Amino acid sequence: MNGKQRYGKFIGLLFSTVDLAVLNICYFVTLVITGRDSHFADDIVWLFINLAMLVVFYFFGNVHKRRVLNADIVALQGVKSVLLHAAITLSASALVSGYDIGWRTAAWFYGLFTVSLTGWWLFSRQLLKAYRTRGFNYRRVVVIGGGEIGSRLVKELTADASYGYRILGFFDDNHAFETVEGYRGTLDDVEKFVQDHLIDEMYCAVPDTDKDNVTRMMRIAERNAVDFYYVPQFGPTVKRQFELYSIGNVPLMAIRPYPLSGTVNRAVKRTFDIIVSLLAIALILPFFPFIALGIKLSSPGPIFFTQKRTGYRGREFDCLKFRTMRVNDQADTLQATKDDPRKTAFGNLLRKTNIDELPQFINVLLGDMSIVGPRPHMVRQTEEYSALIDKYMLRHTIKPGITGWAQVNGYRGQTEELWQMEKRVEYDVWYAENWNFMLDLKIMVLTIVNTFRGDKNAF
Repeated sequence: MNGKQRYGKFIGLLFSTVDLAVLNICYFVTLVITGRDSHFADDIVWLFINLAMLVVFYFFGNVHKRRVLNADIVALQGVKSVLLHAAITLSASALVSGYDIGWRTAAWFYGLFTVSLTGWWLFSRQLLKAYRTRGFNYRRVVVIGGGEIGSRLVKELTADASYGYRILGFFDDNHAFETVEGYRGTLDDVEKFVQDHLIDEMYCAVPDTDKDNVTRMMRIAERNAVDFYYVPQFGPTVKRQFELYSIGNVPLMAIRPYPLSGTVNRAVKRTFDIIVSLLAIALILPFFPFIALGIKLSSPGPIFFTQKRTGYRGREFDCLKFRTMRVNDQADTLQATKDDPRKTAFGNLLRKTNIDELPQFINVLLGDMSIVGPRPHMVRQTEEYSALIDKYMLRHTIKPGITGWAQVNGYRGQTEELWQMEKRVEYDVWYAENWNFMLDLKIMVLTIVNTFRGDKNAF
């Protein structure tokens, strides 16, 4: 076995050992903070805590094994792991007479454990990335089939060196690929190459209509103890995430629904929206008289600007903002520009600091908007762009937001060319398809950072 690979199988065990160490450090720190006079200090509770971690390993142990896993997903897995651990431990303690550990102690322990475990898991991912980037813990891979799907797969596997995939070549019976870099021969050459180069994984991108060659590649993998993956050929038509199921021996593909179509996810997001909005409004209220006075002194007109915008499932709603322009007849049809003469000096300040958007927390409380989501567009824009951009209306499958994934990636403000709106829609649809709670937190943090840093598109 190659020297750079032989220790890879111990990484999961090493990291799981650190997980246990983190758990017990949090336990003893909690004892120091809360004192040893509670049942939390009893040996039976300590045993419950460690046994519960074994269950966590069973359900979430693959977090140290998965090579391609985004940081927000890792953090979310960490939170889920702690919740599972808490459910098991607290239930076991309550069932055993006389071992109720108390809410204060539990709050300290699980608060520490949440921060420590998620922090360690995120740090461990960085360690693995650095380790793999230096050429260690890699997987030797060959791709069978050099067509569009095979080429896309190679691109994804090599997109980040920290994934730890080393593509040793691809094979195809089409001799047109002979001049392409990485071509190693026809399908007849696969087995010898696999044996000579100690291949770990084989990805077969041969069309399933060629069942004889697919079967042949599977048998080669079995004979040589190589992990075999078949790449479905519907990639060009199915762009969303999907899951594979089976009824008996018949495989089925299920297009994965949007995460926010689930009742629990919607409840989590709505609860978070209400809590954050109430806090934000409470913080804004003391400053409201000064903002209102500045708006009134800048030009005649109302304090709030109300505009019809497109919301969830295409429904129109009244979007609130602090007024930043002089009252004009083009407010509902003409998008603001950088040097827009309609803006007042005070309004320009409100726009640059995003203070003009703060009344939208009221929209969030009313249920028309969310804290995070695609920015709502004017009704006129929706009518125009829905006819020009494919999948434009998919951004309305979730509630619009005060801030969004497109905005923190630089796509906000004026859209002078069609491609700018296309990119914005691309980010909005990606957010709808990949939502999770940690992603919302990430977007909120990036929004705050961008506000203090200053955004050139904020005008």
